[in-house]
Amino acid sequence: MSELVSHSHPRVALIGECMIELQQHANGALRQSYGGDTLNTAVYLSRLLGSASQVDYVTALGDDSFSDAMCASWAEEGIGLSHVQRLPGRLPGLYCIQTDANGERRFLYWRNEAAVRECFTTPSAEPILAALPEYDVLYFSGITLAVLGEVGRARLLSSLGDARDRGARVVFDNNYRPRLWRSVDQARQAYRAVMHEVDVALLTEDDELALFGYADAEQIMTAYRDLGIAEVVIKRGAQSCLVCADNQRYEVAAQPVHKVIDTTAAGDSFSAAYLAWRLRGGSPEDAAAAGHRLASLVIQHPGALIPRSVMPA
Repeated sequence: MSELVSHSHPRVALIGECMIELQQHANGALRQSYGGDTLNTAVYLSRLLGSASQVDYVTALGDDSFSDAMCASWAEEGIGLSHVQRLPGRLPGLYCIQTDANGERRFLYWRNEAAVRECFTTPSAEPILAALPEYDVLYFSGITLAVLGEVGRARLLSSLGDARDRGARVVFDNNYRPRLWRSVDQARQAYRAVMHEVDVALLTEDDELALFGYADAEQIMTAYRDLGIAEVVIKRGAQSCLVCADNQRYEVAAQPVHKVIDTTAAGDSFSAAYLAWRLRGGSPEDAAAAGHRLASLVIQHPGALIPRSVMPA
Protein backbone atom coordinates (compact mmCIF):
# COMPACT_ATOMS: atom_id res chain seq x y z
CA MET A 1 0.00 0.00 0.00
CA SER A 2 1.47 3.41 -0.97
CA GLU A 3 2.48 5.83 1.79
CA LEU A 4 0.82 9.21 2.08
CA VAL A 5 4.17 11.01 2.39
CA SER A 6 7.69 9.81 1.78
CA HIS A 7 9.50 11.00 4.91
CA SER A 8 9.12 10.71 8.66
CA HIS A 9 8.52 14.31 9.75
CA PRO A 10 5.79 15.77 7.53
CA ARG A 11 4.61 19.37 7.69
CA VAL A 12 0.83 19.65 7.77
CA ALA A 13 -1.27 22.81 7.38
CA LEU A 14 -4.96 22.75 8.24
CA ILE A 15 -7.03 25.61 6.86
CA GLY A 16 -10.32 26.78 8.31
CA GLU A 17 -12.23 28.47 11.10
CA CYS A 18 -12.29 28.22 14.88
CA MET A 19 -15.15 29.79 16.81
CA ILE A 20 -16.12 30.47 20.38
CA GLU A 21 -18.10 27.42 21.49
CA LEU A 22 -20.92 27.51 24.05
CA GLN A 23 -22.25 24.21 25.39
CA GLN A 24 -25.74 24.50 26.86
CA HIS A 25 -26.49 22.21 29.79
CA ALA A 26 -29.91 20.91 30.81
CA ASN A 27 -30.24 23.58 33.50
CA GLY A 28 -29.57 26.33 30.97
CA ALA A 29 -25.99 27.00 32.09
CA LEU A 30 -23.42 27.63 29.36
CA ARG A 31 -19.85 26.34 29.28
CA GLN A 32 -17.49 28.28 27.03
CA SER A 33 -14.69 26.73 24.99
CA TYR A 34 -13.49 26.81 21.37
CA GLY A 35 -14.14 24.63 18.35
CA GLY A 36 -14.42 24.27 14.61
CA ASP A 37 -14.12 21.28 12.30
CA THR A 38 -10.59 21.79 10.98
CA LEU A 39 -9.36 23.09 14.34
CA ASN A 40 -10.73 19.99 16.07
CA THR A 41 -8.86 17.86 13.55
CA ALA A 42 -5.69 19.91 14.05
CA VAL A 43 -5.78 19.42 17.83
CA TYR A 44 -6.31 15.68 17.62
CA LEU A 45 -3.70 15.35 14.88
CA SER A 46 -1.15 17.25 16.95
CA ARG A 47 -1.88 15.09 20.01
CA LEU A 48 -1.54 11.87 18.03
CA LEU A 49 1.61 12.79 16.12
CA GLY A 50 3.44 14.85 18.73
CA SER A 51 7.01 15.59 17.70
CA ALA A 52 6.69 13.27 14.69
CA SER A 53 5.16 16.09 12.65
CA GLN A 54 4.68 19.83 12.41
CA VAL A 55 0.99 20.76 12.55
CA ASP A 56 0.11 24.39 11.71
CA TYR A 57 -3.27 26.10 11.61
CA VAL A 58 -4.19 28.66 8.96
CA THR A 59 -6.99 31.08 9.84
CA ALA A 60 -7.84 34.68 10.69
CA LEU A 61 -8.90 35.96 14.12
CA GLY A 62 -9.50 39.31 15.75
CA ASP A 63 -7.37 41.26 18.21
CA ASP A 64 -9.70 40.53 21.13
CA SER A 65 -9.25 38.53 24.34
CA PHE A 66 -11.14 35.51 22.95
CA SER A 67 -8.73 35.34 20.00
CA ASP A 68 -5.81 35.66 22.42
CA ALA A 69 -7.15 32.71 24.43
CA MET A 70 -7.64 30.62 21.29
CA CYS A 71 -4.04 31.15 20.22
CA ALA A 72 -2.76 30.32 23.71
CA SER A 73 -4.75 27.07 23.80
CA TRP A 74 -3.52 26.05 20.33
CA ALA A 75 0.08 26.71 21.31
CA GLU A 76 -0.42 24.48 24.36
CA GLU A 77 -1.57 21.74 21.98
CA GLY A 78 1.63 22.08 19.95
CA ILE A 79 -0.07 23.72 16.96
CA GLY A 80 1.98 26.24 14.96
CA LEU A 81 0.55 29.78 14.83
CA SER A 82 2.79 31.43 12.24
CA HIS A 83 -0.07 31.56 9.70
CA VAL A 84 -2.78 32.81 12.06
CA GLN A 85 -3.69 36.36 11.06
CA ARG A 86 -4.88 38.80 13.74
CA LEU A 87 -7.14 41.43 12.15
CA PRO A 88 -7.63 44.67 14.12
CA GLY A 89 -11.18 45.32 15.22
CA ARG A 90 -12.50 41.95 14.12
CA LEU A 91 -13.89 39.05 16.17
CA PRO A 92 -14.12 35.26 15.81
CA GLY A 93 -17.47 33.60 15.14
CA LEU A 94 -19.56 32.04 17.90
CA TYR A 95 -21.79 28.98 18.09
CA CYS A 96 -23.90 27.20 20.71
CA ILE A 97 -24.36 23.43 20.95
CA GLN A 98 -27.63 22.04 22.27
CA THR A 99 -27.85 18.23 22.62
CA ASP A 100 -30.88 15.99 23.03
CA ALA A 101 -31.25 12.84 25.13
CA ASN A 102 -29.63 10.74 22.37
CA GLY A 103 -26.56 12.95 22.08
CA GLU A 104 -27.64 14.47 18.77
CA ARG A 105 -26.72 18.09 18.25
CA ARG A 106 -28.46 21.32 17.33
CA PHE A 107 -26.22 24.26 16.45
CA LEU A 108 -26.93 27.98 16.68
CA TYR A 109 -24.42 30.22 14.86
CA TRP A 110 -23.28 33.85 14.96
CA ARG A 111 -20.54 34.01 12.31
CA ASN A 112 -21.47 36.37 9.45
CA GLU A 113 -18.89 38.99 10.47
CA ALA A 114 -16.18 36.54 11.57
CA ALA A 115 -12.59 37.53 10.81
CA VAL A 116 -11.95 34.28 8.92
CA ARG A 117 -14.04 35.57 6.01
CA GLU A 118 -11.07 37.82 5.15
CA CYS A 119 -8.47 35.10 5.65
CA PHE A 120 -7.18 35.12 2.06
CA THR A 121 -8.20 38.64 0.96
CA THR A 122 -5.96 40.83 3.14
CA PRO A 123 -2.43 42.02 2.24
CA SER A 124 -1.09 39.95 5.14
CA ALA A 125 -2.48 36.83 3.44
CA GLU A 126 0.01 37.06 0.57
CA PRO A 127 2.99 35.44 2.35
CA ILE A 128 0.68 32.80 3.84
CA LEU A 129 -0.67 31.80 0.44
CA ALA A 130 2.89 31.72 -0.88
CA ALA A 131 3.93 29.43 1.99
CA LEU A 132 1.16 26.83 1.59
CA PRO A 133 2.86 24.96 -1.29
CA GLU A 134 5.84 24.31 1.00
CA TYR A 135 3.82 21.90 3.16
CA ASP A 136 3.69 18.15 2.68
CA VAL A 137 -0.04 17.94 3.43
CA LEU A 138 -2.78 20.54 3.12
CA TYR A 139 -6.11 19.82 4.83
CA PHE A 140 -9.37 21.73 4.49
CA SER A 141 -13.10 21.09 4.56
CA GLY A 142 -16.39 22.05 2.99
CA ILE A 143 -16.86 24.53 5.83
CA THR A 144 -13.53 26.09 4.88
CA LEU A 145 -14.84 26.57 1.35
CA ALA A 146 -18.01 28.20 2.64
CA VAL A 147 -16.47 30.69 5.06
CA LEU A 148 -13.67 31.83 2.72
CA GLY A 149 -16.08 33.27 0.17
CA GLU A 150 -15.69 33.30 -3.58
CA VAL A 151 -12.41 35.26 -3.73
CA GLY A 152 -10.84 33.29 -0.90
CA ARG A 153 -11.86 29.99 -2.48
CA ALA A 154 -10.23 30.96 -5.76
CA ARG A 155 -6.99 31.90 -4.04
CA LEU A 156 -6.99 28.67 -2.04
CA LEU A 157 -7.56 26.66 -5.20
CA SER A 158 -4.54 28.27 -6.84
CA SER A 159 -2.37 27.43 -3.83
CA LEU A 160 -3.58 23.82 -3.85
CA GLY A 161 -2.52 23.45 -7.47
CA ASP A 162 0.92 24.91 -6.73
CA ALA A 163 1.30 22.63 -3.72
CA ARG A 164 0.48 19.48 -5.67
CA ASP A 165 2.90 20.54 -8.40
CA ARG A 166 5.58 20.46 -5.67
CA GLY A 167 4.50 17.02 -4.47
CA ALA A 168 2.17 17.91 -1.60
CA ARG A 169 -0.89 15.81 -0.81
CA VAL A 170 -4.28 17.49 -0.41
CA VAL A 171 -6.86 16.09 2.02
CA PHE A 172 -10.51 17.18 1.91
CA ASP A 173 -13.29 16.54 4.44
CA ASN A 174 -16.66 17.30 2.86
CA ASN A 175 -18.53 18.67 5.93
CA TYR A 176 -21.46 20.19 4.05
CA ARG A 177 -23.52 22.73 6.02
CA PRO A 178 -26.43 24.05 3.90
CA ARG A 179 -26.96 27.20 5.95
CA LEU A 180 -23.47 28.45 5.00
CA TRP A 181 -24.32 28.57 1.29
CA ARG A 182 -26.70 30.75 -0.71
CA SER A 183 -27.95 27.66 -2.53
CA VAL A 184 -27.14 24.01 -3.08
CA ASP A 185 -25.98 24.89 -6.60
CA GLN A 186 -23.42 27.33 -5.24
CA ALA A 187 -22.09 24.68 -2.89
CA ARG A 188 -21.92 22.05 -5.63
CA GLN A 189 -19.99 24.40 -7.88
CA ALA A 190 -17.48 25.20 -5.13
CA TYR A 191 -16.97 21.55 -4.21
CA ARG A 192 -16.53 20.44 -7.80
CA ALA A 193 -13.99 23.19 -8.46
CA VAL A 194 -11.55 21.78 -5.88
CA MET A 195 -11.99 18.07 -6.51
CA HIS A 196 -9.36 17.86 -9.23
CA GLU A 197 -6.79 19.00 -6.62
CA VAL A 198 -7.72 16.42 -3.95
CA ASP A 199 -5.70 13.28 -3.17
CA VAL A 200 -7.62 11.99 -0.12
CA ALA A 201 -11.38 12.54 0.30
CA LEU A 202 -12.85 11.96 3.77
CA LEU A 203 -16.59 11.97 3.19
CA THR A 204 -19.58 11.86 5.52
CA GLU A 205 -22.25 9.83 3.75
CA ASP A 206 -25.22 11.94 4.88
CA ASP A 207 -23.53 15.13 3.67
CA GLU A 208 -22.90 13.65 0.23
CA LEU A 209 -26.50 12.47 -0.07
CA ALA A 210 -27.75 15.93 0.89
CA LEU A 211 -25.40 17.86 -1.39
CA PHE A 212 -25.28 15.76 -4.54
CA GLY A 213 -28.33 13.52 -4.17
CA TYR A 214 -26.47 10.23 -4.50
CA ALA A 215 -28.58 7.15 -3.85
CA ASP A 216 -26.13 5.33 -1.60
CA ALA A 217 -22.49 4.88 -0.60
CA GLU A 218 -21.67 2.93 -3.75
CA GLN A 219 -22.69 5.86 -5.93
CA ILE A 220 -20.57 8.17 -3.80
CA MET A 221 -17.54 5.90 -4.08
CA THR A 222 -17.93 5.54 -7.83
CA ALA A 223 -18.31 9.30 -8.34
CA TYR A 224 -15.14 10.17 -6.44
CA ARG A 225 -13.10 7.38 -7.98
CA ASP A 226 -14.22 8.59 -11.42
CA LEU A 227 -12.78 12.00 -10.51
CA GLY A 228 -9.39 10.33 -10.13
CA ILE A 229 -9.14 10.72 -6.34
CA ALA A 230 -6.75 7.99 -5.20
CA GLU A 231 -8.01 7.52 -1.63
CA VAL A 232 -11.67 7.78 -0.63
CA VAL A 233 -13.16 7.16 2.82
CA ILE A 234 -16.91 7.22 3.45
CA LYS A 235 -17.79 7.82 7.09
CA ARG A 236 -21.20 6.47 8.12
CA GLY A 237 -21.50 7.25 11.83
CA ALA A 238 -22.10 4.14 13.93
CA GLN A 239 -22.01 1.95 10.83
CA SER A 240 -18.86 0.60 9.20
CA CYS A 241 -16.87 2.98 7.04
CA LEU A 242 -15.92 2.22 3.44
CA VAL A 243 -12.39 2.77 2.13
CA CYS A 244 -11.04 2.63 -1.40
CA ALA A 245 -7.31 3.15 -1.89
CA ASP A 246 -4.88 1.90 -4.52
CA ASN A 247 -7.77 0.09 -6.19
CA GLN A 248 -8.45 -1.97 -3.07
CA ARG A 249 -11.70 -1.86 -1.11
CA TYR A 250 -12.22 -2.26 2.62
CA GLU A 251 -15.15 -2.14 5.00
CA VAL A 252 -14.06 -1.33 8.55
CA ALA A 253 -16.48 -1.81 11.46
CA ALA A 254 -17.15 1.00 13.92
CA GLN A 255 -16.56 0.48 17.61
CA PRO A 256 -19.80 0.06 19.58
CA VAL A 257 -20.52 2.65 22.26
CA HIS A 258 -22.93 1.92 25.11
CA LYS A 259 -24.00 5.52 25.72
CA VAL A 260 -23.46 8.44 23.37
CA ILE A 261 -23.04 11.74 25.25
CA ASP A 262 -22.27 14.18 22.43
CA THR A 263 -21.48 13.51 18.77
CA THR A 264 -19.67 16.83 18.29
CA ALA A 265 -16.34 16.32 16.46
CA ALA A 266 -16.93 12.61 15.86
CA GLY A 267 -16.11 12.99 12.17
CA ASP A 268 -13.31 15.50 12.82
CA SER A 269 -11.58 13.15 15.26
CA PHE A 270 -12.01 10.20 12.89
CA SER A 271 -10.32 12.24 10.18
CA ALA A 272 -7.46 13.19 12.50
CA ALA A 273 -6.75 9.61 13.55
CA TYR A 274 -7.05 8.37 9.97
CA LEU A 275 -4.59 10.98 8.74
CA ALA A 276 -2.19 10.45 11.66
CA TRP A 277 -2.06 6.73 10.98
CA ARG A 278 -1.47 7.27 7.27
CA LEU A 279 1.28 9.81 7.96
CA ARG A 280 3.02 7.22 10.11
CA GLY A 281 2.99 4.77 7.21
CA GLY A 282 -0.08 2.76 8.23
CA SER A 283 -2.46 1.20 5.75
CA PRO A 284 -5.82 2.81 4.94
CA GLU A 285 -7.62 -0.13 6.55
CA ASP A 286 -5.73 0.25 9.83
CA ALA A 287 -6.11 4.04 9.62
CA ALA A 288 -9.89 3.66 9.44
CA ALA A 289 -9.86 1.41 12.50
CA ALA A 290 -7.84 4.07 14.34
CA GLY A 291 -10.39 6.67 13.27
CA HIS A 292 -13.22 4.62 14.72
CA ARG A 293 -11.32 4.13 17.99
CA LEU A 294 -10.80 7.83 18.57
CA ALA A 295 -14.31 8.81 17.46
CA SER A 296 -15.80 6.25 19.86
CA LEU A 297 -14.03 7.99 22.75
CA VAL A 298 -14.94 11.49 21.61
CA ILE A 299 -18.67 10.83 21.51
CA GLN A 300 -18.60 9.66 25.13
CA HIS A 301 -17.61 13.14 26.31
CA PRO A 302 -19.26 16.56 26.03
CA GLY A 303 -17.89 19.12 23.59
CA ALA A 304 -15.53 18.87 20.66
CA LEU A 305 -12.23 18.19 22.45
CA ILE A 306 -11.85 15.43 25.01
CA PRO A 307 -9.31 15.64 27.85
CA ARG A 308 -5.81 14.54 26.88
CA SER A 309 -5.93 12.02 29.73
CA VAL A 310 -8.50 9.89 27.88
CA MET A 311 -6.80 9.99 24.48
CA PRO A 312 -5.92 6.55 23.06
CA ALA A 313 -2.33 5.42 23.38
